Amino acid sequence: MDIVSLLYRHPQMDWHDRANCAGVDPDLFFPERGESPREAKQVCRGCVVREDCLAFAISSGERFGVWGGMTERERRLYRRRVLGQSA
Repeated sequence: MDIVSLLYRHPQMDWHDRANCAGVDPDLFFPERGESPREAKQVCRGCVVREDCLAFAISSGERFGVWGGMTERERRLYRRRVLGQSA
C-alpha cells in the first residue's frame, strides 16, 4: 500500500481489502437506471465482509449503488423493517 492510500484511507473501510469486490470495476456496483444489479449482487454473495459493507452503507447513508448485496431501495426497506427507521 502506498503512502497516499494510507493517508486518505477511510478508517471504517479496513474490511474493503478482504471484499470479493476488491479489484472489480466499481461501475458494476453502480448500475444505470433500468440496468440490473444482478451481477453486482452475485459478487457480493458469499463475501466474508458483506455485513461490514452493508453496515457501512447504512451508517453513512449511502444513497447509490450495491453495498453488502443490497441496492439503495433494498437498504431503505431494510432500515424501515429491521431498524425501525424512516427513510
